[in-house]
Amino acid sequence: MDHRLSQDLVIPCYDTDFSCLLKPASFMDLAQEMANIHARQLGFGYDDLMRTRTVWVLSRMHIRFERYPKWREEVTMSTWHKGASRLFYLRDFQMKDRQGNVLVSATTSWLVINIDTRRLCRDAGILDEGTACSDNAIEQECGKVQLPSGTVESKVAEHRVAYSDVDMNGHTNNARYLVWAMDTLDFDSLVSEPVKDVRINFNSETRPGDIVELFRADAGGRIYVEGKVGGKSAFCVELGR
Repeated sequence: MDHRLSQDLVIPCYDTDFSCLLKPASFMDLAQEMANIHARQLGFGYDDLMRTRTVWVLSRMHIRFERYPKWREEVTMSTWHKGASRLFYLRDFQMKDRQGNVLVSATTSWLVINIDTRRLCRDAGILDEGTACSDNAIEQECGKVQLPSGTVESKVAEHRVAYSDVDMNGHTNNARYLVWAMDTLDFDSLVSEPVKDVRINFNSETRPGDIVELFRADAGGRIYVEGKVGGKSAFCVELGR
C-alpha cells in the first residue's frame, strides 16, 4: 500500500515573486502544511504528540528546483515519510507539473523535542514504520551546513524577530529564515540567476524580540548565509545557482 499524500494545487499570486514564479520560502510553507496533514492522517501529528508534551521540529532541509512553477500553474505535490535515521525522522516531498515532470524535490530531517524541557526525545514507537516509503526525492539526507574552513563571513544585515515571523509554537517559523537569507542577496542577481539549490540547517530557536545578525560569505560558487543571536548560530543556509 502506498502511504503517500498527494494534493493538486494551483500556484497563487501571493506565493510568487517578481517573475511570477513560486518563492523558495513559499515551497517551504506548502511542505510544512502537507507534513502536518499527512502526519495527522497517519496518527503521529501535532495533536498526537502534544499528548506527551512533544512536538515535531524541522532540523535540516534540502530543496532542489528543476523548474520553478508559475503563477496559476496546476501542480501536484506529494509527501511521504521514510522512517527513522539515527536521531532524525525523514520526510521527502516532490512537486510535479501536469505532464508529470518533476519541478521541485526536497528531503527533510525532523527531531522530536519535549516542549517543557526542550530536550530531544527518541521514541521508536512514535510513528508507524509500516507506513514508511523508501523512495527518495533526493538520494542523500541533508547533511550539516556550515561555512567551508578558512572562509571569512561579513555581517550584511540584522533582523529583530517580530509578529510576522513567529509560529504557533512561539518561535520563528522555519520558512522565515530562508526569507531573511534570500533578502541579503542582490535583487538583480536573483532575476538573472535564480536560486536552484537550497540547503538549510536550523541550529537553535529564535523568539520574539531576538536580534538575529546575518552574516554572508561566498565560497566555491555557493552563497552561505548564517544567522546568529548573541554569537550563537541559529541557522545556516547554503544557496546554489
